[in-house]
Amino acid sequence: MGWQVYVAVTLGSALGGLARYLMTNAIPSEDFPWGTVMVNITGSFIIGFVAALTAVEGRVPASAEIRVFVMAGLCGGFTTFSAFSLQTLDLVREDQWLAAGGNVVASVVLCLIAVWLGHLAASALNPINGG
Repeated sequence: MGWQVYVAVTLGSALGGLARYLMTNAIPSEDFPWGTVMVNITGSFIIGFVAALTAVEGRVPASAEIRVFVMAGLCGGFTTFSAFSLQTLDLVREDQWLAAGGNVVASVVLCLIAVWLGHLAASALNPINGG
């Protein structure tokens, strides 16, 4: 794979990001972020489907560029939760249950801590009382 992989990821990411924006805004999310949940579920389904279908032993083997376009680009731009889900499934399929559980716990807990710390850091830089 050469420069084509960078183009594939870039184009897929742009389309995935646009799709995420459209889907998130199309689903009412007043009391709960249903749009984001649906994006994560949809992206996880798509990456699992494409990974199995287009693998070398799959029904529709695809080139590395096509797989990268869909899985890293489109799904990555749509939701990184899909990559997390696929990696966790791979660990389970390899009977690495402790690593799979660790991935789930570490990802959720550490990302919640990181978003909180990011919020605190940005809040500290914001003007006091909005003025």
